Amino acid sequence: MAEITASGQHVALPDQPPPASEVGLLGWLRKNLFSSLPNALLTILAVYLLYLIIPPLLDWAIIHAHWEDGTNAKECTRTDIPAGACWTMVRARFGILIYGFYPDFERWRVDLVFLLQFAAIAALLIEGVPLKKYSAIFLFGIYPFLAFWLLYGGLGASVVETSAWGGLMLNLVLATTGIVLSLPLGIFLALGRRSKLPIIRLLSVAFIEFVRGVPLITVLFMASVVFPLFMPEGVNFNKLLRVVVGIILFSAAYIAENVRGGLQAIPKGQYEGAMALGLNYWKMNALVILPQALRITIPSIVNSFIGLFMDTTLVVIVGQIELLGMAQSSSRDPNWLGTINTALAFVSIVFFIFCFGMSRYSQYLERKLYTGHRR
Repeated sequence: MAEITASGQHVALPDQPPPASEVGLLGWLRKNLFSSLPNALLTILAVYLLYLIIPPLLDWAIIHAHWEDGTNAKECTRTDIPAGACWTMVRARFGILIYGFYPDFERWRVDLVFLLQFAAIAALLIEGVPLKKYSAIFLFGIYPFLAFWLLYGGLGASVVETSAWGGLMLNLVLATTGIVLSLPLGIFLALGRRSKLPIIRLLSVAFIEFVRGVPLITVLFMASVVFPLFMPEGVNFNKLLRVVVGIILFSAAYIAENVRGGLQAIPKGQYEGAMALGLNYWKMNALVILPQALRITIPSIVNSFIGLFMDTTLVVIVGQIELLGMAQSSSRDPNWLGTINTALAFVSIVFFIFCFGMSRYSQYLERKLYTGHRR
């Protein structure tokens, strides 16, 4: 820093440190929480609401919660001690909540299926892991058949009917299958809706608008109850398979609209540049257009996946009891009456972990694929 004196000379002055109120924690609080009067009032209101919510929640969920082993809710319903969460019920019913009615001695098959799935997904998504090509081949070419054989059985393994599948295991099966298959189908529907061929465009528009016009619960009901009425006598499909198909079609319609929005955001010059290079329709979309469109629509697509994962709880209406259904049935057990709040809290924690994980990974992808100019 320099100052001009009366004689016209430049005199160097030492740099002055910024005010204490502009740096450190105090500076951050002033800039982000108390930058103006309305901001300060909202901050105070938010702190007050947290004060009203967090201490009682911690008191119920941790401090006065019941953690010991037990076979009933006797300890949890005592009146001589403060009421708290009955995690005893979760410990006692943990196997039912996670595996449903899957036989105890066969649960290692479920563990192996999801261990292989998470390992393959991690190898494919985590940057720096080698042999991603082989991980993709295993995940999309080998794993689906291996997982079905392990879960269902046959070919030397004991058969476990899909009616015994339940709990968190069923949520993950439905969500994983729906996500993996609905994404490519949604992309094709989005391309079909923008096609110049009238028949393909009409069929795509009709399917998307019809599916988006009805709730998922109606699709599941039709797949489980109405669809068998149109089948020839003696022909029947597995109920869980019909539910999976309904979920895939429902999710694909919403993903198609997300992808279509990304396609419309691509500048016309990208199409003209691709055609100038001599690329045909499929190469143009695969190499130039779709990578950009999918990058743009990452938030909306992941939002659809999160919604799909939460919507798997609706399969209880067709007799498939997933995690939420198992938690509610556990709390209605005569030995565990009065534990519904704990059951719902456990389900909320599990769903939050999976949904938050998907959300954080989508933000990581956005940062990794960001191509704009940074200052």
